[in-house]
Parts: sequence; C-alpha cells; structure tokens
Amino acid sequence: MPVTSRNFAHTLTRHLVQSVCLILALAGPAGAADGLDPGHERLQVAAAHRDGPLMASVWYPAGGKTYRGLVGDNPVFVGNPVNMGAPYPAGKHPLVLLSHGSGNNIDAMSWLANGLVAQGFIVAGVNHPGSTSGDSSPRRSLRHWERAKDVSALLTSLLQTPELGPLIDTDRISVVGFSLGGVTALALAGAETSQQAFVDYCAEPAPGKVDCRFYAKARTDLTGVLQAEFEQSLTDPRISRSVAVDPAMAQSYKAGSLKAIRVPVAVISLGAPGEIPIAADVGASGGRFAELIPDFSHSYIAPAHHYSFLALCKPGATELLEAEGEDAICADPAGSDRAVVHAEALSRIAAFLMLPAPR
Repeated sequence: MPVTSRNFAHTLTRHLVQSVCLILALAGPAGAADGLDPGHERLQVAAAHRDGPLMASVWYPAGGKTYRGLVGDNPVFVGNPVNMGAPYPAGKHPLVLLSHGSGNNIDAMSWLANGLVAQGFIVAGVNHPGSTSGDSSPRRSLRHWERAKDVSALLTSLLQTPELGPLIDTDRISVVGFSLGGVTALALAGAETSQQAFVDYCAEPAPGKVDCRFYAKARTDLTGVLQAEFEQSLTDPRISRSVAVDPAMAQSYKAGSLKAIRVPVAVISLGAPGEIPIAADVGASGGRFAELIPDFSHSYIAPAHHYSFLALCKPGATELLEAEGEDAICADPAGSDRAVVHAEALSRIAAFLMLPAPR
C-alpha cells in the first residue's frame, strides 16, 4: 500500500491510541493514574570499561506535565509519547534496567518502558556501543560481557544521582533484556557462558543458529577474544530479578553457573513450543534452564516470532526495509498482531517483577 499523508496519519493515530489503551489497561486501580503519564530524561553514564560516556534514557512516573515528545520515533518505528524532562515523582519506586538487542537501541524499547512506568516503575537503559543502531559490529557484539558492565555502570550512576538515587527502592531492582540483551540480563543474574561450548555450537551449521550466522557475516573469530573475558562472572548482587526475552546463546551456558543463580529468572519465548530457533531455545532440547536454574519460569507467546518484540511499525516500513535490503523486521507471522504481543509480554513481565521476594 503506498504511503499517503492520510493513511499515515490514520495508522499512526491508531497505533498511539492502542498504546494509550494498553497503558490504561495496565494502570491498575484508581489512584494509579498519577503514574500513567511517563516522564523521560536523557543522561550520560561514566563507564570505566568504555572509551567514553554511555548514552542513557530514563522513564519514570511524571511528577508533573512539561511538553510532549516521542521517544523511539523514526521512519520505521512508531514513537511513544512522554513528558520530556518532567519533574521526578515522590516516594520510592522499583527500578527496571533494560538491555536492547543487537543492532537495536534503548529508545526502541520505549513501548515497554512506558507500560512499566504505568505500573509505578522507574525504567532505564543505555545504548551498548558496538551493538547498537548505527554502531553494530559482529566482532564488537561478541564482547557480550561489556554489555553487562554497561548496565552495572548505569545502575551505579542512577543510585549516585542526587535526584534519582533517593527514589529507587534498592530491594526491587530488576533487569529485562531482549535477544543479546537477554544474555545481558542472564549474566547479571549469574549465568556464565562457555567459549568452547559456543565455538562447538557454531561449528555445525543449522537454520536456527541465527546468532552464529550473525558472527559469520563478518568472519568473526569466536576464539579471538580472551577466554577469561568471555567466561567471566558478571553477577551484580544488586539485581533481584531477571527477565530474558528470546535470549541468544542459549546453548552456551555453564551448567554450574545456572545452578548457582540465586534470584528468580523468567524467560519469555516468542513463538509456540517447537517453533523457537535453536539460538534461543532454553527448553529441554536446548539450554535446559528449567532443569538447572533453581527459581525459573518459562512461558511462550504465540503466534509471534523474534521481531514481534520490536516496536510497532509505521505504514510503508516493510517496503522501506525491503528497498534498503534489510531484514523483514516488520513482517509478523500469520494471525499475529504486534500490539497484542506487546500487551501480553508487558503483562507477563510486570506480573513477574511485582511478585513478592522469595523466602
């Protein structure tokens, strides 16, 4: 369908209405309305392991209205409305740290951040250098441990920020990651990868090994990084819960490290059982997470696939991506509605993060 100003405006309005309705549906009982309007701020985060500061986004229940802006809006994806630089809220709030997938960026997760803010969470994330939009390299993405260090640096910065630190409930700090960000979320919970296991896994080509294909595009030497770095422990004891959505490298975790995880972990797989690519298969035929992680829950959302977790697409985005030779990231499976997938994922993530602490 050709893109016209009329159908563009109609579709954009429909998507924004869906987003607002979703937030209202998740807002909870009367009195939660104060958290419906998300505030947004941009920060720079010092990180000793990086050459320069990390660029961060923070979403929070707005303590007042300022002016409206769209976060994550671009020619492909629909942005999400926020109050730019709004006053911070009063009281203590649980914190959710987000980690985006390879080649994506933190603002593209604004649909999820806005929904969590509606539940009273403060949400924050950084762009991971070397594996973010406009700065995505297979060789640099292989250095997955740097991403976990990015998130830990972000958390330290937030806790030390005079305006934000006092607002954070330090007993309720969670991490949610998608795809390679799922590796980040698992690493912060205590999961450790095995370099040899990953090399062996990628040595045998298979259609579902999308992670291996990504590295093979650049002829990346999977042994070209130090084993000690690849396999290091990145546990952050400040994290109380971890959610991984379609986590990559599912075949490559050390069983002992999974058994030693002491925080609740949830994995959401996009697609029905039997449809999950081997790269993200944490089930009995893959990473065996349920068998190994002490406090683990696993659920599926279908019909859906990996790209269904990305932001809502604008009309004409599919044709634009095709013309640019990009992956069909806006094409969802038959019978699937991305807005419905988002609502289900948001509902499950929020419910898991609000569970009482295990005893």
